[in-house]
Amino acid sequence: MPSFDIVSEVNQVEVRNAIDQANKELGTRFDFKGSDARVEFADKVLTLYADDDFKLAQVTDIVTGKLTKRGVDIRALKYGTVEKVSGNKVKQAVTVRVGIEQELAKKIVKLVKDAKMKVQASIQGEAVRVSGAKRDDLQAAIALVKQSVTDFPVQFGNFRD
Repeated sequence: MPSFDIVSEVNQVEVRNAIDQANKELGTRFDFKGSDARVEFADKVLTLYADDDFKLAQVTDIVTGKLTKRGVDIRALKYGTVEKVSGNKVKQAVTVRVGIEQELAKKIVKLVKDAKMKVQASIQGEAVRVSGAKRDDLQAAIALVKQSVTDFPVQFGNFRD
């Protein structure tokens, strides 16, 4: 029975490269001379450090620009709250979301079932598996999901005949 998986993955190597490029740019830019602006990456969490809120916004712009140039979808980023560290310094945690969350998976399954297509969708951990009798039905399901889910990056993989 033909099937495919709907997943959400981020290339960790490209994220690491983008962070390295952003840190290099922060070290060489004139407006960041003598400041403590930097980006750290550990366990799928980016931590942005800056001297004040304005510089934190600039660091965020640099990081999102580098991630975009590297082909990482920035819709996978979930921004945390801005925290005061010491004195005027601030930091912000940015989570790189990998895998389809349970709530979104349920929404996708309901979307496919409500479309009255001849396919079945089921949640398989952090992925949604869609199976059907014909390839054309599966391709229609891919088109439907691409059109409907716009706030979160999804990829379609493991297509089997």
